[in-house]
Amino acid sequence: MTRIVILGGGPGGYEAALVGASLGATVTVIDSDGIGGACVLTDCVPSKALIATSETMTNLALAPGLGIQPHTPGAGGEPALPAVAWGMPSSFESGPALTPPEVVSVEPEQVYERVRELAKAQSADIERRLEREKVEVVHAEGRLAGPHAVETSNGETFVGDVILIATGASPRDLPTAEPDGERILTWRHLYDLKEIPEHLVVVGSGVTGAEFASAYRALGAEVTLVSSRERVLPGEDPDAARVIEDVFVRRGIEVLNRSRAASARRIGDGVIVELTDGRTVTGSHALMAVGSVPRTKGLGLTDVGVRLGPGGHVNVDRMSRTSVPGVYAAGDCTGVFPLASVAAMQGRIAMWHALGEAVSPLRLGTVSSNIFTEPEIATVGVTQVMKDTGAVAAEVTTVPLSRNPRAKMMGVEDGFVKLFCRPGSGSVLGGVIVAPRASELILSVALAVENGLTVDQIAHTFSIYPSLSGSITEAARVLRPRDFFAGFDNPA
Repeated sequence: MTRIVILGGGPGGYEAALVGASLGATVTVIDSDGIGGACVLTDCVPSKALIATSETMTNLALAPGLGIQPHTPGAGGEPALPAVAWGMPSSFESGPALTPPEVVSVEPEQVYERVRELAKAQSADIERRLEREKVEVVHAEGRLAGPHAVETSNGETFVGDVILIATGASPRDLPTAEPDGERILTWRHLYDLKEIPEHLVVVGSGVTGAEFASAYRALGAEVTLVSSRERVLPGEDPDAARVIEDVFVRRGIEVLNRSRAASARRIGDGVIVELTDGRTVTGSHALMAVGSVPRTKGLGLTDVGVRLGPGGHVNVDRMSRTSVPGVYAAGDCTGVFPLASVAAMQGRIAMWHALGEAVSPLRLGTVSSNIFTEPEIATVGVTQVMKDTGAVAAEVTTVPLSRNPRAKMMGVEDGFVKLFCRPGSGSVLGGVIVAPRASELILSVALAVENGLTVDQIAHTFSIYPSLSGSITEAARVLRPRDFFAGFDNPA
């Protein structure tokens, strides 16, 4: 019987453990942070739970545009006054708050408690699943004691025919802005706060920075977003990033592009962030969202010959193999693609390969990803940059969401659907969706990319009328203009 030892209990580790157990191996998972790892306990699960609360506040703020006017009881028997009496913006114009406190308020302790409990419950659910599958879980720190052995802080040593490194990553710290967990924060500190920050200064305009800037603005905080690049979300589709930045500004977020933070320090009950050009930004809290670093130090990897990249990431191939036979790696510690779904697939691939199962190498070109701003940005496959630079020959079309009938009914004006296809054959190469719940809508495009479907096939597939997904079939029809219904969202 094959013995497998997994170092790290995040998505890469626990998904690998489930595959190994299902194939008859003896599996041990060694984890020091809690099963589910940072993804479940301090990153994806809690952040998206917090964002779910902020989405509710966003919907409340949009309510007047749909003919819904929240009221507060009038004084002295006077009629109740509509929310607009307090100057609540009906379309996210700049203002001190998105919803009047007399009508609805955020209870921070309840919000954060719910977020923490959801994370703990999800971690417990995963651990129970591992136990049902006869996976041994050891709560301890671990390091390699050889190419086929892991020693733990409990003084135990576990020998395995196969070793999987799945230790994840941690928030990057700046020496001049060291987090204290109270006023200067990383995303792992947010859920221990007692209040919604009065004024949150977000340093970093990548995915993490943009998501929390969007969420905390909806929860009522003033937000300043410090971006060292020329725009928010510099690594994303430029059209999508432009939409998000426009929405941010309209909703009252102060965006400081081309502004690099030099330091952050506490001043009384607040913080001051100093920029490299001499300007300063003051706020009640600062969130340092400046990337992450792999958790590979002190694991004994190089001692046994595992090669690391310049940033400390474990070098792996598309089968999750490291430079040492029998030692695999998965997840954020590899730097391949920092997504829970990719970590999980890397872990599965490692086990399938190690245990002799038929398996295909990891294909990053079919990975879909999502940014949970409001609206969301979902992408898969070929990008606008790849097309513009000539790296890939592609035809492209963009359909604005503002002309989608369901979007009009929902009061949604921001967003679009963009499709890329191969010239001639019309095979779908990729797509970008900026919309509410784009994370759900992208699946149909991902299926098309994964299975080589054509825009003709999408164009001739029935979509619900009215629906946001109708814009996907409309985009496909635009790319194939010979179709009779080209350019129309026709219910027939």
